[in-house]
Amino acid sequence: MQYTKIPLSTAHQIAKLSGRGLVINDVSFAEKKLSNISYYRLRAYTYPFQNNNNPKHPFIKTISLEGIINFYEFDRDLRLLVFDAIERIEIALRTRIVYHFAMKHGSHWYENKSLYRNTNYFTNDITTLDKEIDRSDEKFIKHYKKKMPVHCDRRPG
Repeated sequence: MQYTKIPLSTAHQIAKLSGRGLVINDVSFAEKKLSNISYYRLRAYTYPFQNNNNPKHPFIKTISLEGIINFYEFDRDLRLLVFDAIERIEIALRTRIVYHFAMKHGSHWYENKSLYRNTNYFTNDITTLDKEIDRSDEKFIKHYKKKMPVHCDRRPG
């Protein structure tokens, strides 16, 4: 199958959306938004308002570009809130896991091969950790390397 659609200028995108029935109240607003948010990215937000069985995708419900942008921005804000919450949960969970293992097996428990069910996972994890430590330029890693050179030079054996 060969792709036959040609790229459209912002002006043509606006004309196409308007021709399909999207209300465009402010052309300069539309130009600005479409130059920052792609036409195809916004398509996901126009989809529920269009007859998508018709190849011309006419709008079957009245909505403006501003309304579509509101849905897009709400989705973006919601995504940011959810990712923020997920990050907090992830950090809290990782902290609890590290704390539990450190209290039970010592501060460098992750270097204890016997705690792994699969020694291949251990070798891969330690190798990955070493690579990340070697490439890191973060202050706390530099401090750790200076204070704990034995741990930073270990290689799985």
